[in-house]
Parts: sequence; C-alpha cells; structure tokens
Amino acid sequence: VQLQASGGGSVQAGESLRLSCTVSGIRINTIASISWYRQAPGKQRELVARSDIFLGANYADSVKGRFTIHRDSAMNTVFLQMNSLILEDTGVYYCYVPDIWGQGTQVTVSS
Repeated sequence: VQLQASGGGSVQAGESLRLSCTVSGIRINTIASISWYRQAPGKQRELVARSDIFLGANYADSVKGRFTIHRDSAMNTVFLQMNSLILEDTGVYYCYVPDIWGQGTQVTVSS
C-alpha cells in the first residue's frame, strides 16, 4: 500500500488549496479510517481531519468550518479541501492510514 500526497503550494491568507492523497494497493472503501495530519515548523505532528467509514468526518477545532475531507472511491483518492487559509495552516501535510504515512506535501500561507 502506498499513499501519494500532492496539491501543496504557496498561497496568500484567505485563499484555498486542495490536497490529494492517492492510494495504491488497496481500495479506499475498504479502509475504515483515513486521515490528514500536518506538522508546522518546530511543532509536533497534529491531526487535521479524519474520514471514518463508521463515524463520519471529524476535524481539529482550528480547521472546523474551513477544511473538508472527502473520499472519492472512483479515483481512489482522499481530498482535503482547505478554504480561508491562515498563516497558522502552514506546514507539511501528510495523509495516513493505519501504520502507513504518505510522503507529505508542503503548504505555505503568507500574509
């Protein structure tokens, strides 16, 4: 199983980005939980959003109302739509399924 994250970039505050996590080796509709984490410079990696087949989606308080996690089974990809980006959203974003991390994609938000 491999996770390929993409879609990061440099944007200004208030703009949007959509991250993609393309999964190979397994169908995502067989994975109970798929998550996005992020790690800001000098900080620990933190959970941003999780898509759980049984429990639905949940989000870190800091991104609620701005970020949306979505599974696209046809594309075997999990998306993270990020709107109204703020400086504190800067970091490396990783997708994760149990025991497997993607390689990370950099998001930089500037004023």
